[in-house]
Amino acid sequence: MKKIMAVNAGSSSLKFKLVAMPEEKYIAEGIFERIGSKDAVFKICLVLENGEKKELKKETMAIKNHAQAVSILLEDLVNLNIVKELNEITGVGHRIVHGGEYFDKSALVDEEVLEKIESLCDLAPLHNPAHLIGIRAFMAVLPDTPSVVVFDTAFHQTMESVAYMYALPYAWYEKYRVRKYGFHGTSHDYVSKRAAVLHKKDVKDLKIVTLHLGNGASLCAVKNGKCVDTSMGLTPLGGIPMGTRSGDIDPAVVEFISTKEKLTAKEIVNILNKGSGYLGISGISNDSRDMEAGIKRGDARCRLALDLQYKRIADFIGSYYVYMGGIDIIVFTAGIGENSKRCRRKIMERLAVLGVKINTEANENSEGETLISANDSNIAVYVIPTNEEIMIARDTMTLINN
Repeated sequence: MKKIMAVNAGSSSLKFKLVAMPEEKYIAEGIFERIGSKDAVFKICLVLENGEKKELKKETMAIKNHAQAVSILLEDLVNLNIVKELNEITGVGHRIVHGGEYFDKSALVDEEVLEKIESLCDLAPLHNPAHLIGIRAFMAVLPDTPSVVVFDTAFHQTMESVAYMYALPYAWYEKYRVRKYGFHGTSHDYVSKRAAVLHKKDVKDLKIVTLHLGNGASLCAVKNGKCVDTSMGLTPLGGIPMGTRSGDIDPAVVEFISTKEKLTAKEIVNILNKGSGYLGISGISNDSRDMEAGIKRGDARCRLALDLQYKRIADFIGSYYVYMGGIDIIVFTAGIGENSKRCRRKIMERLAVLGVKINTEANENSEGETLISANDSNIAVYVIPTNEEIMIARDTMTLINN
C-alpha cells in the first residue's frame, strides 16, 4: 500500500486527503482555513472503514502562511499516528485550476512546469498563485517526495477548434491564447467514466453529458470518452449562471454599466464573478438551499434565480444533443447535482422533448450512485458523486511509478 496526499490550495485555505493506493481508500482528510490570520482554523479527521469521519483535532491558531500550515499538517500526521513516518507519503498530488494549452494531462513537478503554471496566473489570478504557494510549501517540507500537478483544464484539451475558439480577432488567440478552456475537468472525467461502468458499456461507445453543479457549475459533452465541448470559457465565469457568477452575457453590458455606474471594467468583472448568479438575482444568498427555502416562502426572485439556471442548463444540453448527434447518458454531480432533488426534477422536466422520463421515487430517494430515469426514458440519467481526489491520486501514482 502506498499513501498519496491529494491537495487543493486556495489563497487562504488548504484542503487535503490522504489516500491509500491502489486500494483507493481514504485514510484521513482535513482543511486549513483563514491561513495568514491569527484565528486560522485547522481540522483533521480520520476516515473509518465504513466511510464515517472521526474528528481527531480542530484548533484555532495563528498560521502565517501555507508553509507553516504544511509543517503543522505533517507533524500532526505523525503525532496523531496516522502515519508512523513521513516517508510513508509516496507522492503529493496538487489540483491546478488552469493549465492553458501547455497541459493536456497531469505532470510531474519540476521548475519548467512551475514556470508554465506561473505564466498562466493572468488567466486564473485567484487560483494559480495559490496553487503555486501550496506546491512550494510541500516541496520545502518534503523535498524528496515527488509532486504531481493535475489540471482542471486538461480533460477539455480534446475539444476541436470549432468548439473552443471565439469569433474574435484571430491575433488575440495567437498573441494571448484567448479561447475556451473549460474547468472541473477532473470531475467531468471521473463521473463520465463511472457512468459508463454503471451503464455496463465502454465509455468509448457512449455520448454523455455531465453536469457538475455546485456553487461553481459547468457542463461537459463527452463523446467516445473525450470532451468535445464544455460550458465554461477562458475563465470559470463563462457558461451557466452559478452561485455568484453570471455565466454568459452580452459583453456590451460591461461598457453600458461602466457608463451608467461609473465603474471600471475590472470592477464590473468582479461583480460578474462575486455579485451575480443566485446572489445577484435573489439579493439574498449564493446558496441554492436558500433559494429553495425562498421559493417555499413565495419569493419570486429566488424562483427566478433557479429557473434562469435551469433554462440555461437545458439550452446547453440541447446544443450538445445536436452537436454529438444524440445523448445516451446525463449525469448529475457535485453539491447541488448530488443533493437537490428539485434541481434534478426541474431540469429533467425541461428535457422531456428529448424523451427524458424521470423515475420520481428514485430521484426523491437518491443516495450515492443512482439511476433516476424511468425504464422507458430515451436517455439514462444518473446521480454520481464526484471524486476528484481519487483522480488526483490515480494520476499521481501513475506518474511516480513511471
